[in-house]
Amino acid sequence: MHEEEILEKLKDSILQFDEEGASELSKEAVAAGIDPLKAVDDGLVKGLDIIGEKYENDEIFLPELMMAANTFQTAMQVLEPKIMEMGKERTKKGIVVFGTVKGDIHKIGKDIVTLLLKTSGFEVNDLGEDVDLFTFIETAKKVNADAIGLSALLTSTLSGQKDVIDTLTQDGIREKFIVMVGGGATTPEWAETIGADLYAENAQVAVRKLTQMLKNRRKK
Repeated sequence: MHEEEILEKLKDSILQFDEEGASELSKEAVAAGIDPLKAVDDGLVKGLDIIGEKYENDEIFLPELMMAANTFQTAMQVLEPKIMEMGKERTKKGIVVFGTVKGDIHKIGKDIVTLLLKTSGFEVNDLGEDVDLFTFIETAKKVNADAIGLSALLTSTLSGQKDVIDTLTQDGIREKFIVMVGGGATTPEWAETIGADLYAENAQVAVRKLTQMLKNRRKK
């Protein structure tokens, strides 16, 4: 196959949720001497962009979104080592510290956002569940994060989101980080009340909003 055909088929493998096909096509791309970064950006990512649009337009739903993300990850198991061998790096969009707040052990929503952030080119430090505010803040400082993500599914744990923002403010470092909040208990009104920078009702919106917010911040 020619390069253009392989790239087109890589895109299609994402749209068809074809993990085996994505893996085989990635190997074929490497064998054909295609730059693995090009295989990612001009093949796989183009498929993900279409999936993202379909999800936002309610043409597909969460299971399909996850299947596409998993297909991408399968292909990356082939391509990422080749990218590293060539001494290249995918352009990193930013560094995110992410976790579910203290007292809350829900993880599905957080895991979906984490997967999509990684798929979109973010470096994600997943702190897990039941994370205290000091762990969020100390990790964010340690890794020089661009953003802190706080998930809460229980109304009783919402205060954990506020506590992180209040402590960042008290420490005089609130402006260093974009703070994004989400989860079943979180609302746009709550996010505004506690002074969060970004509220997202689902994983795709979280990735899109954070990407745009970082672009805007870097232009200043």
